[in-house]
This record gives sequence, C-alpha cells and structure tokens, in this order.
Amino acid sequence: MIDINPVTQLLQQLQDNICQALENADGTGKFVEDNWQREEGGGGRTRVLTDGTVIEQGGVNYSYVSGSQLPPSATAHRPELAGRSWQACGVSLVIHPKNPNIPTSHANVRFFIAEKDGDAPVWWFGGGFDLTPFYPIEEDIIHWHQTAYDLCKPFGDKVYAEHKKWCDDYFYLKHRKETRGVGGLFFDDLNQWDFATCKDYIQAVGNGFIDAYVPIINKRKSMTYTEQQRQFQLYRRGRYVEFNLVFDRGTLFGLQSGGRTESILMSMPPLARWQYNYQPEADSAEAKLNEYLKPIDWTNKLEL
Repeated sequence: MIDINPVTQLLQQLQDNICQALENADGTGKFVEDNWQREEGGGGRTRVLTDGTVIEQGGVNYSYVSGSQLPPSATAHRPELAGRSWQACGVSLVIHPKNPNIPTSHANVRFFIAEKDGDAPVWWFGGGFDLTPFYPIEEDIIHWHQTAYDLCKPFGDKVYAEHKKWCDDYFYLKHRKETRGVGGLFFDDLNQWDFATCKDYIQAVGNGFIDAYVPIINKRKSMTYTEQQRQFQLYRRGRYVEFNLVFDRGTLFGLQSGGRTESILMSMPPLARWQYNYQPEADSAEAKLNEYLKPIDWTNKLEL
C-alpha cells in the first residue's frame, strides 16, 4: 500500500510557502482562500490574488480528488487504467503580473495513483515550471534555467536536459508554430525512481519555482512601461489562453473528471486581447520576442 498522506501534506505546505513568497514580493496583495468540496470525492483550497501592486491576478490551487472511474483523457494513452479507482492531488499555479517586463509564470506538481483489487497500484508524479516573457531579458531567462538545472542535478546528470526538452515539446502551440515561452521543466509519468525519491523531486521543483521566479519579480517590478507595451502584453496573453484551452492535458482532465470549473480555469488571465494578423514592426522590441519562441539550448550560459 502507498500512503498518499505524506504527499498531500507536502503539497499543502508548498502552497502555503508559495503564497507567502508571492505576497512578500507583491508587497500589498493578499491571497483569498476558497475551500471547496467535490461531490464524487475530495476537494481543495483555491487561493487567488487579484489587483495587487505587482500581480494583476494569480492563483495557487491545491486539490485532492478521487473517483471510481477515470475520465477518457486519462485512459486514452493508458488503457490499462480503465476500471480502476483513482486518487489525484496537486498544486497548480499561474501568475499574471501587471508589468509587461515581468513574465507570466506557471508551475505544477502532482501525484496520481490508480488501484484495483488484486493488482499492484499504478502511480506516478508529474509537474514542472515554465516562463512566458513578453519582453525577454536574457539575464532573467538564464537565472530561470540555472535554478532548474541546479535543482535537477542531485537527481541525475541527465534530468535537466530530459525535462527541459519535454517542457519545450509540451508547451508548443502547433497552430502558431511557436513555444509558449522560454521553457523550464516538465515531466509526467515519473516513477522510475523509488517513491521517496520521486516525492523529493517534486518538492525540489516546487521550492525551485520560488527561487526561480521571486528574484525576477523583485528585479523588474519597478521598471516603467508604456501603454503600447501593455497592449502587447494583453495580445500575447491570448496565446496563453489558446494553449490552456486547446492543448493542456491538466485542463482537459479537470473538466472531464468533474473538477471545479472555477479552480481549473483560474489560470486564465483577467484581461487578454486578439488582433487579426498582427505583425510587430521589424527590429522592434516586440519583434525580438520571436527570437525566443523556439527551443534554445541555454547550457552554454549556465554554471554547470
């Protein structure tokens, strides 16, 4: 038997730590908690910060849900899970800052287990974090990837490279032929290590998000910006919406499994816009973003 309680305790503490770190970086904004229950089993606590000094809207959600039968999104690529009872828990967050010089960020760590009498349980961990800048500052991107590299190192020399590539591949908008941002880490179906090591890794990823993102907020929150930059930020937020609603497996799983819609869609930005056939001016700061919307090997700029 696998005891899920240490994982849920870790995740709730991680939610507390991330919210506290983000409140400190914002300066005035506070997360408001909304506790909810799911009829079939489980519940969660959604925390949302709205209209802070720095964070326009951010959500940090903890959930634990369970059920007797998995939704189609889960069994499509794992048909052996059909007919099993299941439990899933995780922390998921998206932060949309006001200042276009601060990137949007996302992080997620989760655990899943499916059980059936007479069979061994099937379990895995997943998660990661990624960064979506509007006006890329290379110093910040290098810091982001350095933090990712450092937290992966104790778990194996190949972990950063493998999970960085997975992130580049996953957060790719096929219809736009561009990555959602500058990447980070992404992993799923993690069970090749023993249970304790896998749990330690998601804890390192969760803590690593704080170490990676909060210094960027603190460096960039006092930078001035123009209305033109703000409008470009809102335009690029539209890409975030497109990915989450078209490609994101977590969104699909949440909706198909009868999850709480408000919590699932808390990742949406409070404002976004679309513009027909928008093309940035050549050699402009807006055009420069296109240079980063592809997989880039940052290792030659990291301290390895």
